[in-house]
Amino acid sequence: MDKNISNFKEQFINNHSAFKQGLNGESTPELNQFRENALQTFDELPLPTTKDEEWRYTNILPLLKNDFSMADKVTSISKKLVSNYHFDELHSHQLVFINGHYSTVKSKIEKLPDGVIVGSLSDAIKNYPDIVLKHFGKYADDDHQVFTALSTAFLIDGAFVYVPDGKIVEDAIHILYITSESDKKIITQPRNLFVAGKNSQLTIIEHYVSDVENIYFTNTVTEVFVDENAVFENIKLQEESKNAFHIAQMDVVQERYSNFRSFSFSKGAAITRNNFNSKFNDESSECTMNGLFLINDEQLFDVHTLIDHAKAHCDSHEHYIGILDDNAKGVFNGKVLVRQDAQKTNAFQKNNNIILSDNALVNTKPQLEIFADDVKCSHGATIGQIDEEAKFYLKSRGISDKFATAMLLNAFASLVISPIKVEFIRKYLEDILSKRFNN
Repeated sequence: MDKNISNFKEQFINNHSAFKQGLNGESTPELNQFRENALQTFDELPLPTTKDEEWRYTNILPLLKNDFSMADKVTSISKKLVSNYHFDELHSHQLVFINGHYSTVKSKIEKLPDGVIVGSLSDAIKNYPDIVLKHFGKYADDDHQVFTALSTAFLIDGAFVYVPDGKIVEDAIHILYITSESDKKIITQPRNLFVAGKNSQLTIIEHYVSDVENIYFTNTVTEVFVDENAVFENIKLQEESKNAFHIAQMDVVQERYSNFRSFSFSKGAAITRNNFNSKFNDESSECTMNGLFLINDEQLFDVHTLIDHAKAHCDSHEHYIGILDDNAKGVFNGKVLVRQDAQKTNAFQKNNNIILSDNALVNTKPQLEIFADDVKCSHGATIGQIDEEAKFYLKSRGISDKFATAMLLNAFASLVISPIKVEFIRKYLEDILSKRFNN
């Protein structure tokens, strides 16, 4: 075994006893068993290397070379830091996690419909154990995902949102994960559980930020259950330090007539790996999975998606866009699986990329696996540069070279930004693009 891999595992396995003692009895027998089982799985599963097909373009040795410590609770943090990302204009409920720990003081939850629960997972485990245990660990896969097993083994906290049948949460729920000043390399492992009951509606914004340029590791796992006829929009904004490492797992299960929409934006971290999986557990549901990655310098962004058409009469739409500069590297691996009984499936998948330098690189692999015969499915990918003819046309109208480039890239990115239902987030992303390419 490579020494880096061996040391990476040992640092967590050897510190697990101390971690359990630090819980001070604030757990349940069921969750303690979850942790023990996951630790054993983490010990048994190999860490991925470029010899593994699913990781062939993503070398995580820069991550494995580090010694990470569990993050301590932060007692104080700059008001300006929270306010910078507070999104006052959004009129949202806000949960704030600092170095992986829930901050009651910084969070703000307005009046909610009866029965709706918005808070920390650790509180939900104490107050609503039956709801939590009904869903926790049922969708994310510890047995085959080593970083998911690591998350479960060191479960501390995360966001918990439960919307019972028939309830509509009008305002978005904004979950802010802040990694703040630390004199050591830390690992934070937000563990999120979102449950949308029958005929419910909600929007969740997961937002990962930092006020430091330190090396740290975010290992996040999100489980989502969307019940019959529910409408769920999930937006993920990743704006971490460019020296950080970000690995994320999201697993979604959808029931009959449900609608799940996902949008992921990434511009931070040295290495980002997102695994997004959605499964149709019953007929006549819809899933939209869009994303935008905006990377430069030596950054690496890797997204692997799976949409599992396990039932008939379901629609899926997936579109990922990449804009890469300098020596950045992007990876898109999207799979649509249409099982034998999933007749009348409609599935569309696309990955488009623009390269702004000679050294940037994209590896793209859209996939269809179809075992049914009455379906409509398509997929495709493009990698190219700025359209020089379009750019020349804009410049001939008196527009500067830089502004013409910015206009074309904004139009390109708008293909995945414009479908976002939350207007404030659309404007927020457009501002990020304008600042990047107009300065």
